[in-house]
Amino acid sequence: MQDLSLFTSWFHNTLLNLLGHEWIAVTLECIIVGVILLLLYAVLALFYIWFERKVCAAFQCRLGPNRVGPWGILQSVADMFKILIKELITLNHVDRLLFAVAPYLVIIASMLAFAVLPWGNGLQIIDFNVGIFFLVAVSSIGVLGILLAGWSSNNKFTLIGALRSGAQMISYELSIGLSIVTIVCLAGTMSIGGIIEQQRDLWFIFSGHIPAIIAFVIYMIAGTAETNRGPFDLPEAESELTAGYHTEYSGIHFGFFYLAEYLNLFIVSGVATLLFFGGWMPFHIPGLDAFNNVMDYIPSVVWFMGKAIFLSFIIIWFKWTFPRLRIDQLLSLEWKYLLPINLFNLALMVAIVAAGWHL
Repeated sequence: MQDLSLFTSWFHNTLLNLLGHEWIAVTLECIIVGVILLLLYAVLALFYIWFERKVCAAFQCRLGPNRVGPWGILQSVADMFKILIKELITLNHVDRLLFAVAPYLVIIASMLAFAVLPWGNGLQIIDFNVGIFFLVAVSSIGVLGILLAGWSSNNKFTLIGALRSGAQMISYELSIGLSIVTIVCLAGTMSIGGIIEQQRDLWFIFSGHIPAIIAFVIYMIAGTAETNRGPFDLPEAESELTAGYHTEYSGIHFGFFYLAEYLNLFIVSGVATLLFFGGWMPFHIPGLDAFNNVMDYIPSVVWFMGKAIFLSFIIIWFKWTFPRLRIDQLLSLEWKYLLPINLFNLALMVAIVAAGWHL
């Protein structure tokens, strides 16, 4: 399989030879990587907006956006320009500092998590020995932005939406964390690169026995709830709370919440890809060398993006299939069912690893 670290090493050496000082080359590289991440962030968000509209239309026997550009693919771009020129409305009786900071906290949380995903073989910005721990930690920052948005807006609807979101996200983070710990136990490392390397011969969804499958199902349910998407979209329940915690936001500030929601969908799918489906690792079947060699010809970036988009489709399918839950049903699902199952599943995975049955 193509190793993209060869290209990145060549690029670094070229800059070093041109500039003469390593600190200048590293600074320029950081700027380039930052710009690429921002562009990728925007492009992926626009794609996901169009993608969900098309999937939703298919489920509802409609066409979806089809006016702007071929197959309506430029409709999201047109909407982006529209939201950029909208006025930022200044409200009275709000906490102006927290009101302004909240959307940026949500964006920063998704950008930090976005940056550590393994895009391809040798195409990861940073990989250290506690990469999964870092990913879980930074993804938890987003709930602070949502709580601040609801509180600072000085509106009863936004406050109820923020409180719902806080209760929901904090509750379901337990199930996400335990599902991740189950796979970390199987892999024996918290390094993202190490987890992917462990799946070179067979993805964990196949080699991790029943506990890996249970962890995957719970992760997908909890991940859907973590991103505030239907049927867990109580913080934004339009029929009850107008638009929930971002009711009072307009213009690009509202756009930040909108972008973060779709990027969080991709991040949840990307983390599921690296934990259960080998990340950028191709599909291999032990003993079928000819088949495995053919799979290796497919670029690693294509493998990662294809898996992540497929898992995103499943989450979107959830939203347009199941009705919205009540808040008591939502919390009961987590505390009475998912959490006990997850704890038992983790103990079962520990027993399998201790017995050596995962080898």
